[in-house]
Amino acid sequence: MNDPRPQSPIFVKTYDFLLWLIPLTLKFPKSQRFLLAERLSRMVLDFYDLILDAIAEPERQAERLNAADKLLTKIRLYVRLSHDLNCISSGQLEHAARQMDEIGRLIGGWKRKQTRAKITG
Repeated sequence: MNDPRPQSPIFVKTYDFLLWLIPLTLKFPKSQRFLLAERLSRMVLDFYDLILDAIAEPERQAERLNAADKLLTKIRLYVRLSHDLNCISSGQLEHAARQMDEIGRLIGGWKRKQTRAKITG
């Protein structure tokens, strides 16, 4: 496979988060499955699309990364809401928080690298 994206840490970490979160949302209580679970799943998939688009469209990379960063903030809030509504356990919240923190650091590093490239290039 010639595509470098699957090996890049941000794609791997985000993909792993998707693999963990989507099945978890299917176990949400019925009262939240079609509201909170669906919304959260869509947001995480939209986030993944944004980072894929950031590579595919270099001329719009900064815009895509900023949008992804904002969406990650929203995802964090929805995951916390899921915990507060007893849809996920405290351990699951901690696991999600660690994964999202790592993804956030990777986005931040990518944004800094992109900014430096603009300044020097």
